[in-house]
Amino acid sequence: MELIFGRNKKEQLEPVQARVTGRIPAWLQGTLLRNGPGMHTVGESKYNHWFDGLALLHSFTIRDGEVFYRSKYLQSDTYKANIEANRIVVSEFGTMAYPDPCKNIFSKAFSYLSHTIPDFTDNCLINIMKCGDDFYATTETNYIRKINPQTLETLEKVDYRKYVAVNLATSHPHYDAAGNVLNMGTSIVDKGRTKYVVFKIPTTSPGTKKKGKSPLKHAEVFCSIPSCSLLSPSYYHSFGVTENYVIFLEQPFKLDILKMATAYVRGVSWASCMSFCREDKTYIHIIDQRTRKPVPTKFYTDPMVVFHHVNAYEEDGCVLFDVIAYEDSSLYDLFYLANLNQDFEENSRLTSVPTLRRFAVPLHVDKNAEVGSILIKVASTKATALKEKDGHVYCQPEVLYEGLELPRINYAHNGKPYRYIFAAEVQWSPVPTQESSYQPSSPQIPKSCLFYLSWMPKALRNWPVPLLMRTCTWTCTACLS
Repeated sequence: MELIFGRNKKEQLEPVQARVTGRIPAWLQGTLLRNGPGMHTVGESKYNHWFDGLALLHSFTIRDGEVFYRSKYLQSDTYKANIEANRIVVSEFGTMAYPDPCKNIFSKAFSYLSHTIPDFTDNCLINIMKCGDDFYATTETNYIRKINPQTLETLEKVDYRKYVAVNLATSHPHYDAAGNVLNMGTSIVDKGRTKYVVFKIPTTSPGTKKKGKSPLKHAEVFCSIPSCSLLSPSYYHSFGVTENYVIFLEQPFKLDILKMATAYVRGVSWASCMSFCREDKTYIHIIDQRTRKPVPTKFYTDPMVVFHHVNAYEEDGCVLFDVIAYEDSSLYDLFYLANLNQDFEENSRLTSVPTLRRFAVPLHVDKNAEVGSILIKVASTKATALKEKDGHVYCQPEVLYEGLELPRINYAHNGKPYRYIFAAEVQWSPVPTQESSYQPSSPQIPKSCLFYLSWMPKALRNWPVPLLMRTCTWTCTACLS
């Protein structure tokens, strides 16, 4: 198992034609860009976590019924430094590295000051973002890397901090009808405050239509939300939007800033400074895009960990949003390379099951409503929202499906009522059992019927399910774009 996940992938620098089984529709034309970890060993050194691997860019060019594939490692500063040293010298979230392996504890302590708020990696391995006419490889740090979508050549390095005060940012931005980018990031102890920042990047630079002018310098803070804790902000991977609102979950999966500040000198990874606080709540923040202010009512739900928002929309005075939720943070631990071994099946049984949950949040709460009363009546869901004595609202979700991850939708319906989710089935078994496509007809899910694809070429049928999940996402996205 570890051999499959930890094995370095070879680049395919020149386009190679893929073998097509069946027929690709004539209307499907274009290039699909994907990203992900591709190299987990450099020289004799190894990364600890699968998500730490050096970024490998992929492109699938589809034209006239044919598909051409190419891949290339992102030539980040991190990649170049590691390759030049022939070992890992730049830290990733799950792997702490030291430029000089002979450092003693005193020299580590001397270097400590420069790592208190660390300068994170530019190993942008998670997603591809379109910004105006440009494309960027992204990760969850403050760095993104511009790339050439045709050749996969790595271009300039961009630091979000030059435009917006964030130390971390999501790799799952949203786009409005005009192509403007909406994203979120965390500002750590900036002017004595830790806050979550919603920022907007215009599709073009104001006052000019000239190409080549980056719109990033015109990024603006859309809204900011103070963290519940100055030194323990929430980790988050994505957020949701409707036509008028932004949905942000401040979940009890937290970064301990004090521990992160001392991680370097203690010789531990930044990931070890994250913890899931079972006794805490998950706070639901709703930001009005028209006023750029949060809705004043305090909403919360039970502790959970969400990596992927699916979609959200407005109905009958409520914001409805769908997420893939876990009971705890054990999924991240599962993908340490040490756990991807012959005991993977047993290890995976200890991981909570990803569950598709629908929440309904009332936008207007009657101050005179009785404590304990249900505040919503929405035909499309069984989710509830209960008023509590302190004026807060407890939101209880409807569970729509268990065993689903890596969700995608037709983005034309983003922020609007929708019917279909395209995702991967999760069975937490190292050996896939069967191919399947499924669309429940349950009347309990009238607005958002499910449809997942377990696309699986013969060459991959013995691959472990989590790796297949990533492969399915690449392929299904191509088929659906």
